[in-house]
Amino acid sequence: MALPSGATLTRFNYIEKITGDIGPYAGRVSQDQKNVLVVGGGIIGLVSAFRLAQAHHGVTLFDPAVAKGATWAAAGMVAPGAEIAPGEQSNYELQKGALAAWREVSHALDELTGEGITIAQTGTLLVGWDASDRRLIEQFRKVASGFEAPMDVVTRNDSPDIFEGVTHRISEGLLMTDDAWIDPDQIVRLLLRGLELLGVRVVAEEVLDISSNFEGVAVRTGTGEFRGDLGILATGAGRLPDGALTSGANVVRPIRGVTVRVQGIDRSEQPSVRAFVRGRAFYMVSRFGGYCVLGATAEERADAVLEVGELQRLLRDALDIVPELETARVLETRMGLRPASADLEPFFEVLANKGWAWSSGHYRHGVTLAPLAALRAVEFAEGPA
Repeated sequence: MALPSGATLTRFNYIEKITGDIGPYAGRVSQDQKNVLVVGGGIIGLVSAFRLAQAHHGVTLFDPAVAKGATWAAAGMVAPGAEIAPGEQSNYELQKGALAAWREVSHALDELTGEGITIAQTGTLLVGWDASDRRLIEQFRKVASGFEAPMDVVTRNDSPDIFEGVTHRISEGLLMTDDAWIDPDQIVRLLLRGLELLGVRVVAEEVLDISSNFEGVAVRTGTGEFRGDLGILATGAGRLPDGALTSGANVVRPIRGVTVRVQGIDRSEQPSVRAFVRGRAFYMVSRFGGYCVLGATAEERADAVLEVGELQRLLRDALDIVPELETARVLETRMGLRPASADLEPFFEVLANKGWAWSSGHYRHGVTLAPLAALRAVEFAEGPA
Protein backbone atom coordinates (compact mmCIF):
# COMPACT_ATOMS: atom_id res chain seq x y z
CA MET A 1 0.00 0.00 0.00
CA ALA A 2 1.38 3.40 -0.96
CA LEU A 3 1.90 5.91 1.81
CA PRO A 4 -0.04 9.17 1.73
CA SER A 5 2.06 12.12 0.68
CA GLY A 6 4.29 13.18 3.56
CA ALA A 7 3.82 10.01 5.61
CA THR A 8 6.76 7.92 6.79
CA LEU A 9 6.91 4.69 8.73
CA THR A 10 9.48 4.17 11.46
CA ARG A 11 10.15 1.22 13.72
CA PHE A 12 12.01 1.68 16.98
CA ASN A 13 15.51 1.85 15.51
CA TYR A 14 17.42 3.49 18.34
CA ILE A 15 18.56 0.47 20.34
CA GLU A 16 22.18 1.57 20.02
CA LYS A 17 21.29 4.88 21.71
CA ILE A 18 20.21 3.23 24.95
CA THR A 19 23.33 1.20 25.57
CA GLY A 20 25.25 4.16 26.94
CA ASP A 21 23.79 7.42 28.22
CA ILE A 22 20.06 6.78 27.97
CA GLY A 23 19.16 10.16 29.38
CA PRO A 24 20.33 12.52 26.64
CA TYR A 25 17.41 14.88 27.17
CA ALA A 26 17.57 15.25 30.95
CA GLY A 27 18.24 18.89 31.77
CA ARG A 28 19.15 19.82 28.21
CA VAL A 29 17.84 23.12 26.91
CA SER A 30 16.47 22.63 23.42
CA GLN A 31 17.89 24.98 20.81
CA ASP A 32 14.49 24.97 19.13
CA GLN A 33 11.79 24.82 21.77
CA LYS A 34 8.43 23.54 20.59
CA ASN A 35 4.90 23.55 21.91
CA VAL A 36 3.87 19.89 21.76
CA LEU A 37 0.33 18.51 22.03
CA VAL A 38 0.25 14.97 23.45
CA VAL A 39 -3.03 13.13 22.89
CA GLY A 40 -3.39 10.24 25.34
CA GLY A 41 -2.53 9.99 29.02
CA GLY A 42 -1.57 6.36 29.39
CA ILE A 43 1.96 5.37 30.38
CA ILE A 44 3.32 6.11 26.86
CA GLY A 45 1.77 9.57 26.74
CA LEU A 46 2.69 10.45 30.32
CA VAL A 47 6.37 9.52 30.05
CA SER A 48 6.61 11.15 26.63
CA ALA A 49 5.11 14.36 28.03
CA PHE A 50 7.52 14.24 30.96
CA ARG A 51 10.59 13.79 28.77
CA LEU A 52 9.45 16.50 26.38
CA ALA A 53 8.91 18.93 29.25
CA GLN A 54 12.30 17.98 30.72
CA ALA A 55 13.83 18.97 27.40
CA HIS A 56 12.23 22.40 27.89
CA HIS A 57 9.46 22.04 25.34
CA GLY A 58 6.02 23.35 26.19
CA VAL A 59 3.59 20.44 26.57
CA THR A 60 -0.19 20.10 26.76
CA LEU A 61 -1.58 16.62 27.50
CA PHE A 62 -5.13 15.60 26.59
CA ASP A 63 -7.04 12.71 28.17
CA PRO A 64 -10.48 12.58 29.82
CA ALA A 65 -9.35 9.77 32.15
CA VAL A 66 -5.59 9.83 32.64
CA ALA A 67 -4.01 6.38 33.15
CA LYS A 68 -7.33 4.54 33.39
CA GLY A 69 -6.82 2.28 30.38
CA ALA A 70 -4.20 -0.44 29.93
CA THR A 71 -1.92 1.36 32.40
CA TRP A 72 -4.59 1.01 35.10
CA ALA A 73 -4.66 -2.78 34.74
CA ALA A 74 -0.90 -3.31 34.24
CA ALA A 75 1.06 -5.32 36.80
CA GLY A 76 4.26 -3.36 36.11
CA MET A 77 6.61 -6.15 35.10
CA VAL A 78 9.77 -5.03 33.31
CA ALA A 79 10.47 -8.56 32.20
CA PRO A 80 12.24 -8.90 28.87
CA GLY A 81 13.28 -12.43 29.80
CA ALA A 82 9.90 -13.78 30.90
CA GLU A 83 8.16 -12.04 27.97
CA ILE A 84 10.24 -13.85 25.34
CA ALA A 85 8.13 -15.33 22.56
CA PRO A 86 9.06 -17.10 19.31
CA GLY A 87 9.67 -14.68 16.46
CA GLU A 88 10.01 -11.65 18.77
CA GLN A 89 13.78 -11.36 19.14
CA SER A 90 13.89 -7.75 17.93
CA ASN A 91 11.30 -6.88 20.57
CA TYR A 92 13.41 -8.66 23.20
CA GLU A 93 16.55 -6.76 22.13
CA LEU A 94 14.67 -3.49 22.49
CA GLN A 95 13.31 -4.39 25.92
CA LYS A 96 16.79 -5.14 27.26
CA GLY A 97 17.40 -1.40 27.49
CA ALA A 98 14.15 -0.68 29.33
CA LEU A 99 15.34 -1.18 32.91
CA ALA A 100 18.22 1.27 32.47
CA ALA A 101 15.80 3.72 30.87
CA TRP A 102 13.40 3.44 33.81
CA ARG A 103 16.27 4.06 36.23
CA GLU A 104 17.03 7.27 34.37
CA VAL A 105 13.39 8.36 34.61
CA SER A 106 13.43 7.47 38.31
CA HIS A 107 16.51 9.61 38.86
CA ALA A 108 14.91 12.54 37.05
CA LEU A 109 11.71 12.24 39.08
CA ASP A 110 13.67 11.96 42.31
CA GLU A 111 15.55 15.16 41.53
CA LEU A 112 12.33 16.95 40.65
CA THR A 113 9.82 15.60 43.19
CA GLY A 114 12.01 14.17 45.95
CA GLU A 115 10.78 10.61 45.30
CA GLY A 116 12.11 8.05 42.86
CA ILE A 117 10.46 4.99 41.36
CA THR A 118 10.67 1.73 43.31
CA ILE A 119 12.46 -0.70 41.00
CA ALA A 120 12.77 -4.26 42.28
CA GLN A 121 15.09 -6.40 40.16
CA THR A 122 14.05 -9.71 41.70
CA GLY A 123 13.90 -11.78 38.51
CA THR A 124 11.06 -14.03 37.36
CA LEU A 125 10.48 -17.68 38.31
CA LEU A 126 8.83 -19.68 35.51
CA VAL A 127 7.19 -22.97 36.47
CA GLY A 128 4.80 -25.55 35.05
CA TRP A 129 1.83 -27.09 36.90
CA ASP A 130 1.78 -30.53 35.25
CA ALA A 131 3.83 -32.55 32.77
CA SER A 132 2.30 -30.79 29.74
CA ASP A 133 2.98 -27.39 31.29
CA ARG A 134 6.56 -28.36 32.05
CA ARG A 135 7.00 -29.20 28.38
CA LEU A 136 5.87 -25.65 27.61
CA ILE A 137 8.54 -24.38 30.00
CA GLU A 138 11.13 -26.49 28.19
CA GLN A 139 10.01 -25.05 24.85
CA PHE A 140 10.32 -21.57 26.32
CA ARG A 141 13.85 -22.40 27.56
CA LYS A 142 14.94 -23.40 24.07
CA VAL A 143 13.61 -20.17 22.55
CA ALA A 144 15.17 -18.07 25.33
CA SER A 145 18.49 -19.85 24.87
CA GLY A 146 18.39 -18.92 21.19
CA PHE A 147 17.96 -15.29 22.25
CA GLU A 148 20.93 -15.69 24.63
CA ALA A 149 18.75 -14.51 27.50
CA PRO A 150 20.35 -14.85 30.97
CA MET A 151 18.60 -17.54 32.97
CA ASP A 152 19.27 -20.32 35.47
CA VAL A 153 17.62 -23.65 36.14
CA VAL A 154 16.66 -23.60 39.83
CA THR A 155 15.37 -26.30 42.17
CA ARG A 156 13.56 -26.18 45.48
CA ASN A 157 16.32 -28.20 47.16
CA ASP A 158 19.07 -25.79 46.09
CA SER A 159 17.10 -22.52 46.34
CA PRO A 160 14.19 -22.97 48.78
CA ASP A 161 13.67 -19.22 49.26
CA ILE A 162 12.90 -18.73 45.58
CA PHE A 163 9.99 -21.20 45.87
CA GLU A 164 8.50 -19.68 49.03
CA GLY A 165 4.70 -19.90 48.82
CA VAL A 166 4.75 -21.94 45.59
CA THR A 167 2.98 -25.30 45.73
CA HIS A 168 5.23 -28.16 46.80
CA ARG A 169 4.23 -30.21 43.77
CA ILE A 170 6.53 -27.87 41.80
CA SER A 171 10.18 -28.57 42.54
CA GLU A 172 12.04 -26.76 39.76
CA GLY A 173 11.79 -23.92 37.32
CA LEU A 174 13.61 -21.31 35.27
CA LEU A 175 14.86 -18.07 36.83
CA MET A 176 15.05 -15.12 34.43
CA THR A 177 17.61 -13.14 36.39
CA ASP A 178 17.39 -9.72 34.70
CA ASP A 179 13.65 -9.17 35.16
CA ALA A 180 12.19 -6.58 37.52
CA TRP A 181 8.92 -4.98 38.56
CA ILE A 182 7.77 -1.42 39.07
CA ASP A 183 4.46 -0.05 40.34
CA PRO A 184 2.43 1.75 37.64
CA ASP A 185 0.27 3.44 40.30
CA GLN A 186 3.36 5.00 41.89
CA ILE A 187 4.76 5.97 38.49
CA VAL A 188 1.55 7.70 37.41
CA ARG A 189 1.41 9.61 40.69
CA LEU A 190 5.02 10.76 40.36
CA LEU A 191 4.69 11.62 36.68
CA LEU A 192 1.61 13.76 37.29
CA ARG A 193 3.46 15.57 40.06
CA GLY A 194 6.48 15.99 37.79
CA LEU A 195 4.33 17.33 34.95
CA GLU A 196 2.77 19.83 37.33
CA LEU A 197 6.18 21.05 38.48
CA LEU A 198 7.38 21.34 34.88
CA GLY A 199 4.37 23.44 33.93
CA VAL A 200 2.64 20.87 31.72
CA ARG A 201 -1.04 21.57 31.18
CA VAL A 202 -3.33 18.54 31.51
CA VAL A 203 -6.66 18.91 29.72
CA ALA A 204 -9.21 16.33 30.90
CA GLU A 205 -11.12 16.26 27.63
CA GLU A 206 -11.45 13.91 24.67
CA VAL A 207 -9.78 15.07 21.47
CA LEU A 208 -12.38 14.92 18.72
CA ASP A 209 -10.19 15.70 15.73
CA ILE A 210 -6.73 16.90 14.77
CA SER A 211 -5.39 19.02 11.94
CA SER A 212 -2.25 20.76 10.76
CA ASN A 213 -1.19 23.51 8.40
CA PHE A 214 1.84 25.69 7.70
CA GLU A 215 1.38 27.40 11.09
CA GLY A 216 1.49 24.19 13.15
CA VAL A 217 -0.91 21.60 14.55
CA ALA A 218 -4.26 21.81 16.31
CA VAL A 219 -6.67 19.63 18.27
CA ARG A 220 -10.35 20.20 18.85
CA THR A 221 -12.14 19.15 22.01
CA GLY A 222 -15.68 19.71 23.17
CA THR A 223 -14.77 23.12 24.52
CA GLY A 224 -12.53 24.54 21.85
CA GLU A 225 -9.34 24.37 19.80
CA PHE A 226 -5.75 24.11 21.04
CA ARG A 227 -2.73 24.86 18.89
CA GLY A 228 0.90 23.83 18.97
CA ASP A 229 3.95 23.22 16.82
CA LEU A 230 3.91 19.40 16.91
CA GLY A 231 1.67 16.61 18.12
CA ILE A 232 2.04 13.05 19.43
CA LEU A 233 -0.84 10.56 19.30
CA ALA A 234 -0.47 8.07 22.18
CA THR A 235 -4.03 6.79 22.21
CA GLY A 236 -3.22 3.15 22.99
CA ALA A 237 -5.96 0.78 21.86
CA GLY A 238 -8.44 3.64 21.48
CA ARG A 239 -9.48 4.99 18.11
CA LEU A 240 -7.48 7.81 16.59
CA PRO A 241 -9.10 11.24 16.48
CA ASP A 242 -10.83 12.20 13.26
CA GLY A 243 -8.48 13.79 10.77
CA ALA A 244 -5.47 11.56 11.50
CA LEU A 245 -3.94 10.57 8.15
CA THR A 246 -2.09 7.29 8.76
CA SER A 247 -0.25 5.25 6.14
CA GLY A 248 -2.58 2.29 6.59
CA ALA A 249 0.47 0.08 7.22
CA ASN A 250 -0.17 0.18 10.97
CA VAL A 251 -3.30 -0.85 12.78
CA VAL A 252 -3.87 -1.68 16.44
CA ARG A 253 -6.38 -4.09 17.85
CA PRO A 254 -7.49 -4.22 21.50
CA ILE A 255 -6.38 -7.12 23.68
CA ARG A 256 -8.27 -7.22 26.96
CA GLY A 257 -6.20 -7.76 30.08
CA VAL A 258 -7.56 -8.43 33.57
CA THR A 259 -5.73 -8.27 36.88
CA VAL A 260 -6.94 -9.06 40.39
CA ARG A 261 -5.42 -7.20 43.33
CA VAL A 262 -5.24 -9.06 46.65
CA GLN A 263 -3.71 -8.52 50.07
CA GLY A 264 -1.95 -11.73 50.98
CA ILE A 265 1.53 -13.17 51.08
CA ASP A 266 4.65 -11.04 50.76
CA ARG A 267 7.03 -12.38 48.12
CA SER A 268 8.39 -8.92 47.33
CA GLU A 269 11.98 -10.04 47.91
CA GLN A 270 11.54 -13.20 45.83
CA PRO A 271 11.12 -13.45 42.06
CA SER A 272 7.79 -12.72 40.46
CA VAL A 273 6.01 -15.96 39.57
CA ARG A 274 4.93 -16.97 36.09
CA ALA A 275 3.36 -20.32 35.35
CA PHE A 276 1.59 -22.45 32.84
CA VAL A 277 -1.46 -24.03 34.49
CA ARG A 278 -3.20 -26.61 32.31
CA GLY A 279 -1.94 -24.66 29.32
CA ARG A 280 -3.12 -21.29 30.63
CA ALA A 281 -0.66 -18.51 31.47
CA PHE A 282 -0.63 -17.08 35.01
CA TYR A 283 1.52 -14.54 36.85
CA MET A 284 1.80 -13.03 40.30
CA VAL A 285 3.75 -9.89 41.18
CA SER A 286 4.14 -9.36 44.92
CA ARG A 287 4.82 -5.87 46.22
CA PHE A 288 5.99 -4.83 49.65
CA GLY A 289 3.52 -5.45 52.47
CA GLY A 290 1.72 -8.38 50.84
CA TYR A 291 -0.02 -6.53 47.99
CA CYS A 292 -0.16 -8.98 45.08
CA VAL A 293 -1.22 -8.53 41.47
CA LEU A 294 -2.60 -11.66 39.81
CA GLY A 295 -3.17 -11.89 36.09
CA ALA A 296 -2.49 -13.27 32.63
CA THR A 297 -5.89 -13.14 31.00
CA ALA A 298 -5.59 -11.92 27.41
CA GLU A 299 -8.48 -11.91 24.95
CA GLU A 300 -8.92 -10.11 21.66
CA ARG A 301 -11.99 -8.07 22.47
CA ALA A 302 -12.89 -4.44 22.91
CA ASP A 303 -15.34 -4.60 25.82
CA ALA A 304 -13.80 -4.07 29.24
CA VAL A 305 -15.98 -6.49 31.17
CA LEU A 306 -15.10 -9.41 33.43
CA GLU A 307 -17.10 -12.63 33.33
CA VAL A 308 -17.62 -14.79 36.42
CA GLY A 309 -16.08 -17.79 34.66
CA GLU A 310 -12.93 -15.89 33.68
CA LEU A 311 -12.47 -14.61 37.22
CA GLN A 312 -13.02 -18.11 38.59
CA ARG A 313 -10.40 -19.60 36.28
CA LEU A 314 -7.84 -16.94 37.17
CA LEU A 315 -8.32 -17.42 40.91
CA ARG A 316 -8.24 -21.20 40.55
CA ASP A 317 -4.93 -21.00 38.71
CA ALA A 318 -3.60 -18.65 41.38
CA LEU A 319 -4.51 -21.06 44.20
CA ASP A 320 -3.04 -24.03 42.34
CA ILE A 321 0.34 -22.30 41.98
CA VAL A 322 0.38 -20.32 45.25
CA PRO A 323 -1.86 -22.15 47.76
CA GLU A 324 -1.13 -19.59 50.50
CA LEU A 325 -3.36 -17.16 48.62
CA GLU A 326 -6.32 -19.09 50.08
CA THR A 327 -6.56 -16.56 52.93
CA ALA A 328 -5.75 -13.46 50.88
CA ARG A 329 -8.32 -10.63 50.73
CA VAL A 330 -9.58 -9.61 47.30
CA LEU A 331 -9.18 -5.84 46.97
CA GLU A 332 -10.30 -5.11 43.41
CA THR A 333 -10.26 -6.20 39.79
CA ARG A 334 -8.92 -4.02 36.99
CA MET A 335 -9.33 -4.25 33.23
CA GLY A 336 -7.63 -2.53 30.34
CA LEU A 337 -7.30 -2.82 26.57
CA ARG A 338 -3.75 -3.21 25.30
CA PRO A 339 -2.84 -2.03 21.77
CA ALA A 340 -1.44 -4.88 19.65
CA SER A 341 -0.01 -4.19 16.21
CA ALA A 342 -0.19 -6.69 13.37
CA ASP A 343 3.32 -8.01 14.06
CA LEU A 344 3.17 -7.37 17.84
CA GLU A 345 5.97 -4.80 17.61
CA PRO A 346 5.75 -1.13 18.62
CA PHE A 347 5.84 1.56 15.97
CA PHE A 348 6.34 5.30 15.69
CA GLU A 349 4.71 6.55 12.52
CA VAL A 350 5.13 10.10 11.22
CA LEU A 351 1.75 10.94 9.72
CA ALA A 352 0.86 12.69 6.51
CA ASN A 353 -0.58 15.38 8.75
CA LYS A 354 2.44 17.67 8.95
CA GLY A 355 3.82 17.77 12.49
CA TRP A 356 1.95 14.71 13.81
CA ALA A 357 3.30 11.28 14.84
CA TRP A 358 1.59 8.14 16.18
CA SER A 359 3.25 6.09 18.94
CA SER A 360 1.51 2.77 19.59
CA GLY A 361 1.51 -1.03 19.17
CA HIS A 362 3.24 -1.74 22.49
CA TYR A 363 0.81 -4.56 23.40
CA ARG A 364 1.88 -6.26 26.65
CA HIS A 365 5.11 -4.21 26.80
CA GLY A 366 3.62 -0.76 27.30
CA VAL A 367 4.98 -0.21 30.80
CA THR A 368 8.33 -1.75 29.86
CA LEU A 369 8.86 0.33 26.72
CA ALA A 370 7.38 3.66 27.84
CA PRO A 371 10.71 5.43 28.56
CA LEU A 372 12.11 4.29 25.21
CA ALA A 373 9.01 5.46 23.34
CA ALA A 374 9.46 8.79 25.14
CA LEU A 375 12.98 9.16 23.74
CA ARG A 376 11.58 8.67 20.26
CA ALA A 377 8.99 11.38 20.91
CA VAL A 378 11.72 13.82 21.90
CA GLU A 379 13.76 12.93 18.83
CA PHE A 380 10.71 13.67 16.70
CA ALA A 381 10.16 17.02 18.40
CA GLU A 382 13.76 18.09 18.02
CA GLY A 383 14.28 16.83 14.49
CA PRO A 384 17.54 15.54 12.97
CA ALA A 385 20.65 16.16 15.05
